[in-house]
Amino acid sequence: MDHKDAVRLKATEKYLLNELDPDQLDQFEEHLFDCPDCALDVRAAAMFVEQSKNVLSETTVVMPARVATPTRGGWFAWLRPALTAPALALLLLVVGYQNLISLPRLKHAAGQPQVLPLASLNVGTYAGEGPLILASRGKGFVLFVRIPPDPAYSSYKADLYNPAGKLEWSLTIPAASSRDLWPVEVPAADRAAGAYTLAVHGVTATGESRDVGRNPFQLQIQN
Repeated sequence: MDHKDAVRLKATEKYLLNELDPDQLDQFEEHLFDCPDCALDVRAAAMFVEQSKNVLSETTVVMPARVATPTRGGWFAWLRPALTAPALALLLLVVGYQNLISLPRLKHAAGQPQVLPLASLNVGTYAGEGPLILASRGKGFVLFVRIPPDPAYSSYKADLYNPAGKLEWSLTIPAASSRDLWPVEVPAADRAAGAYTLAVHGVTATGESRDVGRNPFQLQIQN
């Protein structure tokens, strides 16, 4: 088991909750010796669970007996569930893991510089199948879109279509007489491999849209 497999299986959480099967358990424990990230996650989460148990054991409250009275029904009756101690402990574990480990890790990763794959698209020229982009699963990439300047347009609209022909997103690009190359960062998403198309339309000052060109590119996903 490598680190990607451990993250995909949520092995840390399942390890602490005893939800790994024997084979996965052996593989994950062997992986812990070579992966400082997973080992740190397990130690931090285990400490949180231990502290949660101590808090729960010290805050036992004995409620005085009361004469049962009929409860009134209504729209909000379902909002009064009774949480047992195990369920509360599990909830604390999930919330604590997200706040102490998962969210800080995501924030740290988001603040790090990244090398993104890129490709150049020349709008209005014949490109055949287009360039090939090798992107990691769930990651973004960059398109350098070259649009011939045209004073008839005040802006451009770029539409990205997936291999099924469905519009994935649209982007407005300002027009500039002294600039014809625009770097477009395609946001991260769980995309399928295949042939994508970037369609560019010129927008006049009166709001009229005209087709400028369509450029295909091939997206290959790397695990």
